Amino acid sequence: MGFLQTTIPFPSVDIGIGIAEGPGDVAITLQILLLLTILTLAPAILVLLTSFTRTVIVLSLIRNALGTNQVPPNQVLIGLALFLTAFIMAPTFGAVYTDALLPYFNGELSLEEMWEVGLEPIREFMLRNTREKDLEMFVALRGQERPQTPADLDTLTLIPAFVISELKTAFQLGFVIFVPFLVIDMVVASTLMGMGMMMLPPIMISLPFKLLLFVLVDGWHLIVRSLLASFT
Repeated sequence: MGFLQTTIPFPSVDIGIGIAEGPGDVAITLQILLLLTILTLAPAILVLLTSFTRTVIVLSLIRNALGTNQVPPNQVLIGLALFLTAFIMAPTFGAVYTDALLPYFNGELSLEEMWEVGLEPIREFMLRNTREKDLEMFVALRGQERPQTPADLDTLTLIPAFVISELKTAFQLGFVIFVPFLVIDMVVASTLMGMGMMMLPPIMISLPFKLLLFVLVDGWHLIVRSLLASFT
């Protein structure tokens, strides 16, 4: 009894550098380099140009306010923040795909036109969630004149203004979240001091009450609803 031996061909990949035969080859090479650059910067784009920053900070502050250390774990918080970001940014990403990517794939737009058209919905989202005070600061620091229309505003000026606006809004929401839990900690600490239990950590007593309060008021529902409302 013999065994059939079959030869399975394995594909090979060749990467080399040659001389471009025409301007079209140079353009394709530059497009590939630009695409690789965008893919490299994709995490930073996701974090800084979308609602991810505000969302993940607020969710992290909830965990700190509860005092549950690593519960929920980081993977759960980041995963929830990513899906909430996809939910919030769905209209913006849909506009980018419909107005820029799809016409570019069909050959109706060039790469430069696709970039300009696709950036507009993202700029509109950032402008809606950026404070005028922050924009004025970065415009003044760059020595630019006051823009008359949103189209006159440079994207490199808009991005840092949007980021610090998101940070401020996230910490404002975090302060509101911390207040009721801080009250519980103060009440428990005062009660323990009045009873003479100086060596008993207040966090051991206050944690069950904070969890009970968070569950009774349906805390996750309220937090997510407040986050979504803050972007609308």
